[in-house]
This record gives sequence, structure tokens and C-alpha cells, in this order.
Amino acid sequence: MASSKRVKPLSPADSAYIAGVIDGEGTVTLCRKHRNENHQVAVSISNTDYDLLKYVLDTVGAGKITRKRIQKSHHTPSYVYAVYNRQALQLLAQIVPYLKTYKAQRTRLLLDHYLVLTPRNGKYSKDLQTRRDVFVQQILAITHRV
Repeated sequence: MASSKRVKPLSPADSAYIAGVIDGEGTVTLCRKHRNENHQVAVSISNTDYDLLKYVLDTVGAGKITRKRIQKSHHTPSYVYAVYNRQALQLLAQIVPYLKTYKAQRTRLLLDHYLVLTPRNGKYSKDLQTRRDVFVQQILAITHRV
């Protein structure tokens, strides 16, 4: 598991490859880990190929891989690579030129507005909380169904 606080600089080839994996098998979203928390940036990739996810983890230098629960005995073991918050933003900043799906639009909005609407101390004025709530809805409204 990577212990670095910063994402490693990626080569153009690695950036493009990881962007392709995220476009195909991944998610760029805002999620809540707990019900009463604010939404946070999440980039994840679900796959049955552990070696692929290990490559992403080693190349990026941040995030973690978890094993998904197997629902039925005949299902293949599955894994999820995930990176959150500022590390996710650092990764997205490097791969955004290579994203081709609706995830590119989500990524650009996140990179442009997330840090401005998210104070480090977690204290929101009423106006900032309202603006952030609208932002969260904008992000979540961008889907492949558009």
C-alpha cells in the first residue's frame, strides 16, 4: 500500500493508460463515506484483474486496493482501487487531457470548483454550503445518459 500524501508525477503514456482504464472501468464522482458527512472526491476502478489495479496503485503512488465481497461461489474475485480527496484531484489533474467520456466533464468541474467550495477546516457559511450543494448536484447530474 502506498503511504505517500502526494500522487507521483505520471508520464504521458501512464496518464493516458490510466485515463483509459478509468473511462472504461472506473468512476469519477463525489461520494459520502458516512451519512452526515459532506461529499468528497472519489476516483475508483473496479476490476477482477488484481495486477492491473496494483499497476495503477504503484504508478500513482496513492490510494488503496480493497477486495469486494463475493456474492455467489461461482463469481470471480473482484477488487476496487480507490483514491479520495486531494490525492484524487492530483490524479485527475494529470489524466484530464486523456479522458474521453462524460468523466472528462465531471473532472473539469471538480478541478475548477471543488477546492474553492471546500474549506480545509470544514466550516461552511450558509452561502458557501448552498453553493456547494448546487455544485454537488451539478456533478452528480453529469452522467453517460446525457
